[in-house]
Amino acid sequence: MGVSSDAMEDMGLDDDEFLDSSSIHDLDEEFLRSFCKKAAMSFFNEYGLISHQINSYNDFIKNNLQKIFDSFGEIVVEPGYDPSKKGESEWRYASVRFGKVDLEKPNFWGSESGDGNGKEYNMLPRHARLQNMTYSSKMKVNIRVQVYTQKLVRSDKFKTGKDQYIDRSIVSEDNRDVIIGRIPVMVKSDLCWMKEAEKGDCDFDHGGYFLIKGAEKIFIAQEQISLKRLWILNSQGWTVSYKSEMKKNRLIMKLVEVSKVEDIKGGEKVLTVYFLSTEIPVWILFFALGVSSDREVIDLIDYDSEDASISNILFASIHEADERCEGFRIGKKALNFVDKLVKGTKFPPGESIEECISKYLFPSLNVPKLKASFLGYMVKCLLQAYSGRRKCDNRDDFRNKRFDLAGELLERELKVHLAHARRRMAKVLQRDLYGDRVVRPIEHYLDASIITNGLTRAFSTGAWSHPFKRMERISGVVATLGRTNPLQTMAEMRRTRQQVQYAGKVGDARYPHPSHWGRVCFLSTPDGENCGLVKNLAITGLVSTNILEPVSSKLIDCGLEELVDDSSLRGKYKVFLNGEWVGVCKDSISFVAEVRNKRRRKQLSHELEIKRDEKHEEVRMFSDAGRILRPLLVVENLNKIKGYKAENYTFESLLHKGIVELIGTEEEEDCRTAWGIKYLFMEKEGNSPTKYTHCELDMSFLLGLSCGIIPFANHDHARRVLYQSQKHSSQAIGFSTTNPDIRVDTLSHQLHYPQRPLFRTMTSDCLGKPGYPLGQHGILPKPEFYNGQNAIVAVNVHLGYNQEDSLVMNKASLERGMFRSEHIRSYKAEVDNKESLEKRRKLDDCVNFGKIQSKIGRVDSLDDDGFPFIGANLQSGDIVVGRCAESGADHSIKLKHTERGMVQKVVLSSNDDGKNFAVVSLRQVRSPCLGDKFSSMHGQKGVLGFLESQENFPFTIQGIVPDIVINPHAFPSRQTPGQLLEAALGKGIACGGSMRYATPFSTLSVDAITEQLHRAGFSRWGNERVYNGRTGEMVRSLIFMGPTFYQRLIHMSEDKVKFRNTGPVHPLTRQPVADRKRFGGVKFGEMERDCLIAHGASANLHERLFTLSDSSQMHICRKCKNVANVIQRAVPGGRKIRGPYCRICESVDDIVKVSVPYGAKLLCQELFSMGISLKFETRPC
Repeated sequence: MGVSSDAMEDMGLDDDEFLDSSSIHDLDEEFLRSFCKKAAMSFFNEYGLISHQINSYNDFIKNNLQKIFDSFGEIVVEPGYDPSKKGESEWRYASVRFGKVDLEKPNFWGSESGDGNGKEYNMLPRHARLQNMTYSSKMKVNIRVQVYTQKLVRSDKFKTGKDQYIDRSIVSEDNRDVIIGRIPVMVKSDLCWMKEAEKGDCDFDHGGYFLIKGAEKIFIAQEQISLKRLWILNSQGWTVSYKSEMKKNRLIMKLVEVSKVEDIKGGEKVLTVYFLSTEIPVWILFFALGVSSDREVIDLIDYDSEDASISNILFASIHEADERCEGFRIGKKALNFVDKLVKGTKFPPGESIEECISKYLFPSLNVPKLKASFLGYMVKCLLQAYSGRRKCDNRDDFRNKRFDLAGELLERELKVHLAHARRRMAKVLQRDLYGDRVVRPIEHYLDASIITNGLTRAFSTGAWSHPFKRMERISGVVATLGRTNPLQTMAEMRRTRQQVQYAGKVGDARYPHPSHWGRVCFLSTPDGENCGLVKNLAITGLVSTNILEPVSSKLIDCGLEELVDDSSLRGKYKVFLNGEWVGVCKDSISFVAEVRNKRRRKQLSHELEIKRDEKHEEVRMFSDAGRILRPLLVVENLNKIKGYKAENYTFESLLHKGIVELIGTEEEEDCRTAWGIKYLFMEKEGNSPTKYTHCELDMSFLLGLSCGIIPFANHDHARRVLYQSQKHSSQAIGFSTTNPDIRVDTLSHQLHYPQRPLFRTMTSDCLGKPGYPLGQHGILPKPEFYNGQNAIVAVNVHLGYNQEDSLVMNKASLERGMFRSEHIRSYKAEVDNKESLEKRRKLDDCVNFGKIQSKIGRVDSLDDDGFPFIGANLQSGDIVVGRCAESGADHSIKLKHTERGMVQKVVLSSNDDGKNFAVVSLRQVRSPCLGDKFSSMHGQKGVLGFLESQENFPFTIQGIVPDIVINPHAFPSRQTPGQLLEAALGKGIACGGSMRYATPFSTLSVDAITEQLHRAGFSRWGNERVYNGRTGEMVRSLIFMGPTFYQRLIHMSEDKVKFRNTGPVHPLTRQPVADRKRFGGVKFGEMERDCLIAHGASANLHERLFTLSDSSQMHICRKCKNVANVIQRAVPGGRKIRGPYCRICESVDDIVKVSVPYGAKLLCQELFSMGISLKFETRPC
């Protein structure tokens, strides 16, 4: 369909918009529900879950990267002015200007035969991952360099207006494209090869991360204070500030107390302005902007009410202006006074005061009168706040926040490294500007490695440049992507973080704020020090990008009046766009309605946000990046659905029709939003007096990804939901990737038989793929977000083995493969390759892979090349990669204590640093054993306490035996009835029930679940009659039993078990070392010692702290009570004997051997070296 017919359709739909919204009741409630579901599915198809990361990066490489280089302007490099090097010629200057930036797609250089005749290959993410390379693209910049000389030329003042001017004569000019560095590429962005690829590496991989030296790194969205509005604060006195990214454009107005008498508080309050590092009385600034009288200033401020305290402030401000500068109303006296103040600062600007005011004071307004009226508006805001008629801005409100994503963060970091490269360039270029030197091409001066290495280092270490403090770095911006399961991977990419200076004084930042509703999840936040500071985006949260198309011309069509310096503003609403004053409007209601209509018809961007503030007579619009938007149904346009023919519509088309729109934080304050379709129909029945304007797609979309898939989450205690969404869901062993063959992760787990749960939720359905014939409504719910298996769970006590959160499991189920998983660990080893060795030409040993008879471990499984064969069974102490130097020194890598496995794969490769490296992966199949951790979807975690044979378990009439027995005491205090509801619903579904949804906030009623169970022939409440497996007798009490979804977590006892008798000790103290991998000791601290003393178990204490730790012996002389050393001495007869001898008594009599801890002997010797002697009392025992 062409544009014209689209427009005609829009025109045709105009009549619909004036229909009464009661026509919504012609639609069926069930039909609207299914429409909401389809709309949500089309939303996820269109945007996915990590569009905010990718869109921000794409916006950066398309627009912002070029803006960074354009912002540098002309860089002038002056000569060094060293007279000894001047020579005959004039001083030479250089000017450098950056032009167009080009980015290539990632590639790398390689030669097949090793003869050096290589070619460029496309670098795919899998190459970077396997070869430990950085997935990055080359930045080519067009640079123009001019070398010129300057001289003063006299001229005719009548013609040019100047006595003399500086004339440039160009010596040489050069224009070329230079590679300035490499910038990391986000996977699946516009620069990535996988964007066009028909099939990706992995089905679960949606991109959104970077590959730095083979490691997957992601950005965590940073919450920042918005600079796009006036800030009114009362933290350190009353202030109103106009913020801007440019420091020189910032202006702060304060209400300051001026005391007439020294050191006495409570003087008059006056208004002062802080601008260009100086303090200016506000009245003088008004007159400097061309205001002619005090009356005019009062009119510009336009403060309505007659308030004595406000009048006093204004009078005091006038008096202060008179004192500071007499007669400032006459001529240009005020302007000259401001000029004197500005020029008196530490770093005065080079421009004249008129240029400063037009350039730096409210730069978007170009007429001084308008600048004065905006200043008057600021005064009015401050006075209103002071008199309590206007609220101060809340730093925690989302309307005052913006999210910094990949684009903003990369821009910040790149600017730092580019500034460094430019400083280096100017320094080196300056040397070659002397007369006897030749200026070489620009690539000799611009060091590309500064930018490449700087960005790589920032990603690897995670230390990112600070948003406003120069030379400082902050942590918590970049994180390594977790790959335990796909849910963890996705949840980490939707994480947001708020940086705070120090954890103590955060104030209300940790609390949920009403503006978080539907934008960030109010449940999933970590517990501990980051609680409330690290948040997760809600499932339908979108982050806006910059709107580039100009908006102002379309706003004029809607009724916006442009600013004219002589127009009166009384009775008109001020219109702000991104905090800048763009105009006024008479009828604000029709203006706002018109803008919304244009937005709903695609004539304005969908991401534009508009808010009408009736109280302050303002209309605020935003089109900047970093706001969180969310989709809502527009109630008045719902009747358009009837005319919608297409069954599988796209989300774009719904936006163009105005059926759905994206709402920002501030605009939502003007909306009346129904919590669901049923509330719209309540309105019809007359139960609800409200007139709804918008409607939620589904209540569960208020939650984040990991919360929205928890069944019956609204029935559980919030803390338990938090545990599941934040901890257990990211620790559950699942199926992390579908390409494990071409990955070498240090540690990965895979569940052998992952299952989908029996229940479904709205979130998992909407994320699913349609076109699946077996699923309900032909939808395959997103299976990879559920990592676990459906187990038959009985709530019962079992021989006391499941008390305090233990579980008893069925041994036969585990032998049949329940919760069996594969555990793969990789070992890496590097050696230098030939080329890098030739470059270094060092004489040190060359290390290579190979097999030698090693003293440090067994080499039975290694082949001659130093690598084990596939399928070799390696135990702890075996060598996993053989490396040896030419001199014969052994550099092999040995399996540490408790590490073992079968060799899965051996990868031999090389990276871009000139190193060859090998990776050997070992595989272990792990069946659950005692001490392994499991968890249900409701935060009910427990460890396996006992494996019971199937024949000893209780069984039902049908012969069903539980897989897991959980203690009934787990439920009352934890308040998680959701798990019981899940088991009852699962039981009904397993028996063929049709009600399958357990979506939070719209769950089935308990009656519906019990009815479904009853129809299937079970007890209504899920209880069953069971028979004792040991005796065959019927158990008197009924047992609650049903299928529940359980997850196996990565905490396994095999990785934690620690035991030791005697083993490796520290060389200095001879006490056991600490590490488990090094077969170290278990710490026995002061508190444990106190317990054994209290028990009176002295022999145990002696063994623990002495025999198994650092027992040693020394000799003591009983006469002088000093230490007797073992020495070799001569005896009469010319013989030499070796033995204990007291040098103080000069005898060998009365020397005894005592047992002491080696630490005590060491302390004695260290004190002796300082001249302090210890005496030892000895008693036979």
